[in-house]
Parts: sequence; structure tokens; C-alpha cells
Amino acid sequence: MTAGLNLRSIAAIAGAAALPVAMLVVVALMVIPVSPLVLDISFVLNIMISLAILMVALQASKPLDFSAFPTVLLLATLFRLALNVASTRVVLVRGHEGTHAAGNVIEAFGQVLIGGDYVVGLFVFVVLLIINLVVITKGAGRVSEVSARFTLDALPGKQMAIDADLNAGLLTPEEAKARRQEVATEADFYGSMDGASKFVKGDAIAGLLILFVNIIGGLILGVFTHGLSFSEAGGTYVTLAIGDALVAQIPALLLSIAAAAIVTRVASPFDLSGQIGSQFASPAIWMAVGGILFILGLVPAMPQMLILPAAALSFTIGWQMKRAAAAAAAVPPPAPPAPDPHLIEWSDVSDASACQLEIGYALVALVDDRKGAPLMGRITGIRKQLSKELGFIVPPVKVSDDLSLPGNAYRIAIAGVIVGEDEVYPHEMLALDSGDLVTKVAGRPCKDPTFGLDALWIPKASQNDAIAAGYTVVDPATVVATHLNNSVIASAHELFGIDDTQALIDNLKAHYPQLAQNLSPGGYTLPRVAALCKALLVERIPLRDFRKIAEAMVALSAQQLTDSDLVEAVRQRIGALIVQTIVPSRMPLPVVTFSPEIEVLLNQAVRANPGAEWPFEHGMAMKIVEQIGEAVEPLLLQTRSFALVASPICRSALSRLVRATFPDVAVISYLEIPANKATEIVATIGAERPRLALGPDAQMEDQPHEY
Repeated sequence: MTAGLNLRSIAAIAGAAALPVAMLVVVALMVIPVSPLVLDISFVLNIMISLAILMVALQASKPLDFSAFPTVLLLATLFRLALNVASTRVVLVRGHEGTHAAGNVIEAFGQVLIGGDYVVGLFVFVVLLIINLVVITKGAGRVSEVSARFTLDALPGKQMAIDADLNAGLLTPEEAKARRQEVATEADFYGSMDGASKFVKGDAIAGLLILFVNIIGGLILGVFTHGLSFSEAGGTYVTLAIGDALVAQIPALLLSIAAAAIVTRVASPFDLSGQIGSQFASPAIWMAVGGILFILGLVPAMPQMLILPAAALSFTIGWQMKRAAAAAAAVPPPAPPAPDPHLIEWSDVSDASACQLEIGYALVALVDDRKGAPLMGRITGIRKQLSKELGFIVPPVKVSDDLSLPGNAYRIAIAGVIVGEDEVYPHEMLALDSGDLVTKVAGRPCKDPTFGLDALWIPKASQNDAIAAGYTVVDPATVVATHLNNSVIASAHELFGIDDTQALIDNLKAHYPQLAQNLSPGGYTLPRVAALCKALLVERIPLRDFRKIAEAMVALSAQQLTDSDLVEAVRQRIGALIVQTIVPSRMPLPVVTFSPEIEVLLNQAVRANPGAEWPFEHGMAMKIVEQIGEAVEPLLLQTRSFALVASPICRSALSRLVRATFPDVAVISYLEIPANKATEIVATIGAERPRLALGPDAQMEDQPHEY
């Protein structure tokens, strides 16, 4: 264990010391004479490093994949200049011995690449220098300059965009930190590349100057020091100088190409070869090229023996690409691997669908596309209508068959809780008793799943007879859809969550930015706003006018109310919205009130148990529900719209009590009724004072009436 740690420590120290040692070696090459063998090894190493840098640049998917390139370019340039100094020293000191005096690499470049003709070599070097300096280096430098300018100009906007995404919750703090680092690194990279391109340009100019130094210095030393003739000195020293210049210029050209490839790179999931190949892989491109070459080859003066084969090659490439694309499209996708029976996934233990409709096997025809899927179309219409009414997007309904259900049964689940189930018969019709029948028809008695009305399942052939007899006849898909519609309305608060709250606030920001801005500083966190909205939905108050709700919350922000008090205070400020959900604006509001004695008892019960979920004593609660039922059931049978009106003190607790038995009855307070809204008392609960107790030990006392 200790030995392994020591080896790792030594390796880490060696890696950290590699770069300083390399810099010392570069400096040593400039000032210390080296042998031709060391010079040959260094030249080969220089070519190898340049090729490696070029390969890394070509394999990068985006410029930042090679973010160390500016520093690497500087180090490679220094290494090459150090070699130029060392080789110049060797050429001038030992050049009179012959072309082999400066090492095999320089001799090979001077003899093999230029054929021993130093005039040709001089022109070759000049051409390479022009290509490197005028074309590649100048273009890469211009691209680097423009990229650096645009990147720095866009830096504040990118930083603001990251902050906006972070505030909107689209990014985590860690992701935002990583993106800021990436943006800063990108700006630094292009700024460094703008300066690094000057190294390449300076290196090319230095190569030209070093060439003239070697030629002039070699001629002077060869003629005046070593006694060579001018032609001998020219043949030897010029060949060595040109070989040395070419040995340095070719790696410089490779680095210039790498720099140009990096700065002109566009971010892509592929490397450079993959990106170019994907964009040239269209058969139409090669077919067009082949057609143009073919037409060009028909011109008499053109070399048909070269152009026509090129046209044929282009046609062949295009045809092969088209054939490969057709073959790939015809190949069926690979079959998914067989599930591992021992593997348990999250989908096996949870279901992300908030609304679920499970049906028996006999009801599959209602959702079968081949048979029109009547139920699916109705479900889509229900979602659109309820989304408009409730004020938020109702999630999709997942419809699935369940073999554990009886064939004609269905089950509705909201947020994992079963809220409705019944049976329908796909080949029959449901005839609802309207209460005003002319005659009766034969059928299977049942209760309507949605409203609990008396009904019959009758054959489709008896539909016209049932309508003539006064029944309301509906098809099975409508029965299920209506049941689903009422279940979603009753459980809308279960479907509404934090994400829906954020969507409401985002929509508010788009249309009322100042209102949305004042909503958060008022102490309203996202969960608290969501809790308020859910409390309103529980009592079937829609959120479609969220602006009014937000204005009420902003107006109440200075009062430091509890969550329950905030709900009641907001209700009082949006009373007009609540009332219009009960009756149209031009109609008076039918109300059911309590006698003063009953209302005193209700208020006393709430005051005796402040903050309690169920403040009413059991016997008292049962008696209240019984009397409410006697008053409202005739109105419910007449399908009249009305509201049960109570004191603001007991409204919330009374609403919870009434909702358990009469979920369709709206319970409002006197303060929620607008001052200009006409009311009509249709019933009074507790006309005679009941003998009710507040609790096990409480005594009944005469109290003044409270409203």
C-alpha cells in the first residue's frame, strides 16, 4: 500500500515538473551547442508534436474541447525557434564539412525534397512561406480577432440569460455555475487565440530572416574563413539553410492549419471529419456534380478521358448513397430487449399519470380507433373545456384496460385515489328518469353514475320509444365522459400543483409584470401561492382570473395573515368572481340563511375551538347537516342555483362540514356578496331554536345575535 502511494506521488511530482523542465530544455537549445544527433531527434520530435496538435484540433467537437491550444501553440513555437537557433549554430560552425554536417534530417530535406537544387528549394520555401503567412495565418488571425470581439460583446447578455434561467428554476445553482464558467472560458479562449495568431505570424517571418542569416553567414564563413570557393560555399551553405528552413516551415504550416481549424470550428456533436462527412452525404449533391461534369465533358476542347470518368464517379457515389439511405429506411428498428423478470423499475411501482381511467375488456370498443373511439374524442373535449373553466391545464387522462375489472366496469382515479367507478353497457343506452314521464319503458333499473338519478339500461332499439315516453337517453361513452368530467371538477385541487402555480405566475409576468413582481416580495412563496389556489379549487372557485386573486394577495401582503385567514380574506376581495360562478350577473342570488340562534351557536363553536379542523361537537354537526339537508334537497331536486350564506367567522368550518354531504352546495359569507348584488332568501335553516350543545361540558346561554 505504501509503495503504491509512493509511486503515485512520484508520478504526480514528475508530471508537475515536466513543463518547467521542457522550458529549460528549450532555453538550453538556444544557448548550448548540441550535436547533430540531438538536433535530428529534436527535429523529428518537433514534427511529431505538430502532427499531434493538428490531430487534436481536427478531432475537437467545439473550440473549447482544445482550450489549451493558445498555450500549446506558444510552447510549440518557442521549441521550433529554439531548434532554429541551434540548427543555425550547427550550420554556420560545421557547414564547411558538407551537407551531412548539420544532421540527417536537414540533409534529407535539403537533398531529397528539393532534389539538390538549392534554387528550386529557395522558391519552394518562398511558396510555403506565402501560403502560411499570407493565406492561412492571416485568415486565422482575422477570424480570431472577430470571434474575440463578438464573444466579449455577447458576454453580458449570456450572463444575464443564465441568471434569468436560474431565477426561473430552469437551472440548478450547480448548472448555472458550470455555464458561467464555460462562458468565461470561451471569452478567455478567443481572446487568447487573437494574440496567439501573432505568434504564428511572427514565427513565419522569423523563418524567412533566419534563412537569409544562414545563407549570408554561410557564404561569408565559407569563403573567407574556410577557404571555399563561392560556388562551393553556395552549394553547401544554401542547401543546408534551405533544408533547415523547410524542416522548421513544415511544422509551422501544420500548426497554422490547426489554428485555422480551431478558430473556424462550429460547435457540433461530431468531430470535423464527421461534421463535413454528414453535410456532404446527400445523394442530390453528387448527382448534381456528376451532371455538371458530364455536360462539361461533352465540350470538344475538354479532356473527356479525365472529366467523364469523374462524372461517372460522382454518379456512382450519389447512387450508392441513395441506395444506402433506402436500405437503412427499410431496415426495421431493432426489437427492444426482452425485459428481465428480476428487474424492478420505477414504472413498476409508480405512475406519473394524474388522471386515470381504467376500463373492463367489454368497454375496449369505446376507445378502439377502428370503431371511431367515441370515448377518446369526448375526453379530449372535456380536457379543453375544463382547462378553460378551471384556469389551468388539466393533465392528460391515461386510459388503460384492466383485466381485474368486470367486463363492463370502469374506474376513475385522480392522483392515485379512486374517485368513481360503475358499470356501463356498450351495446345499450342509459334512459334517465326526467320526473315527468308519459309512460314507462322496460329496462334494467340502475342509478346514474354521476348524479345518482333513477335510470334504466335499455336496448338501442328502444331509444326512440324512451325519448317519446319522456326519458333523457344518453349513450355509454357520454355516461363515462360525464362521470369523468364531474370527478375532475370535484378533484381539481388534487390535479393542481407547484408546476401549475409557476405556469400561472409566468403567464402573469407576461401580461402584468408589475403585479407579478410585487407578488413575490410580499412573502408569498411558490408553495404558499399553490396552497391558496388549491384551497380555492376545493370549493370549486376557478383560477381563470388569476390576476384578481394576485391583486388581492398583494393588497393583503402587509397584514401577515395565516394561510387559513389569507384564504378567507382573498375570498372576500374576489366575492364578485365567486358569486358569478353561482348565478349570472343579471339574476339575483338565491341564498339559504341560518336563523340567528343557529348562527350564534356556529360562531361560538368556532371561537371555542380556534384553528380546529372540525370545531363542531358531533351531535351538533349531525343536527346541522340534517337541517341543511331538509332546506337544500328540494332546491337540488329542482336543479336551482343557490348559495348557503353564513357568518365569516364560521364559513370555512361550515363549508368543510357541508361539503362532506352536499359537495355541490356553495358556502359563502356575507362579506363575499358584492354590495350591488341583489339577493333572494329561498330558505332559512333553524326557524325554531334547537337545543344543541357546544360540547360535552358546555351550557347553552342566551347570546346576542352575531352576523
